Amino acid sequence: MKPRVTQETNSESGRHLIQFRGVTKVYGEGQAAMEALRGIDLQIDEGEFLAIMGPSGSGKSTCMNILGCLDTPTAGTYTFRGIEVGLLTRRQRALLRRHYQGFVFQGYNLLNRTSALENVELPLIYRRASAHERRQRSLQALETVGLKGWESHTPGELSGGQQQRVAIARAIVTEPAVLLADEPTGNLDTTRSREIMDLLSKLNRDQGITVIMITHEPDMAAYAKRIVHFLDGLVASDEQNGRAQ
Repeated sequence: MKPRVTQETNSESGRHLIQFRGVTKVYGEGQAAMEALRGIDLQIDEGEFLAIMGPSGSGKSTCMNILGCLDTPTAGTYTFRGIEVGLLTRRQRALLRRHYQGFVFQGYNLLNRTSALENVELPLIYRRASAHERRQRSLQALETVGLKGWESHTPGELSGGQQQRVAIARAIVTEPAVLLADEPTGNLDTTRSREIMDLLSKLNRDQGITVIMITHEPDMAAYAKRIVHFLDGLVASDEQNGRAQ
């Protein structure tokens, strides 16, 4: 059963898709404790394209794990369309990920001996969609990312850029509210990186998908409409990017 996650569940959140209030994350105990996040306040609205930047150890990956319901805050609150995620059970958080979030990783995470079409179908299998629905929606997703005609090819028969397009198709086939992209161009050359960023920008612009991206690369962050810099577990800056590409 699809979890009910709607903006109307909490009027205090307004139109925020995501809201962090005083989010901290501590790993370990006692003298070995390490504070990865030190009280983050962050709001992300529907339809934004946000880039998160910062040096290693700044807390950006921890933030992404919490956003993706793969981890929970030690203190503070994370709300998704007004629902406090920390109050959900593990199964409910899994359902939230499955129905409302799509994920894109630096390493693509495709099944090597499986065709592009079958890779894209995977999230729909978990949602118990019929074979006909899986095929039709996956074909459409591959066409959306510019891979019509490549459906039967395995990852080994595709370039790095094409593999990342398959991964993006897999992420959007469930029509998520938010796309979480962790260094999506980290393994690509400059030309392929720009192609992937153009695609993410198009999905954000034309389909209204909220995109939250971690990147170390200023040239890639320049595509985002808003850039947040993390430093030592805190938000160091949060600025609109008037020159978004």
